[in-house]
Amino acid sequence: MHKITDVRTLEEFRIWIKFSDNIEGVVDLSDVADKGVFSVWKDRAVFEAAFIDPVSHTVAWPGGIDLCPDSLYAELTGTKITAQLTHA
Repeated sequence: MHKITDVRTLEEFRIWIKFSDNIEGVVDLSDVADKGVFSVWKDRAVFEAAFIDPVSHTVAWPGGIDLCPDSLYAELTGTKITAQLTHA
């Protein structure tokens, strides 16, 4: 799992994020800003309240909203997410 170490909110529902391996960049979240749980971002103060969740090490917002760190990493690096199965 990829760990996010820094996050900053930007204009137009974009965030700048940095991962523990120093991969960093901007992710555009405008396509989800008006949908479902993300509609609370219409209040700019809510969007700007982004923080790094200390347990999941991903970007989160008050109210239990968070984003999958592996998906964000794939978005920045242009890689695909692959499922890893383990057998007990």
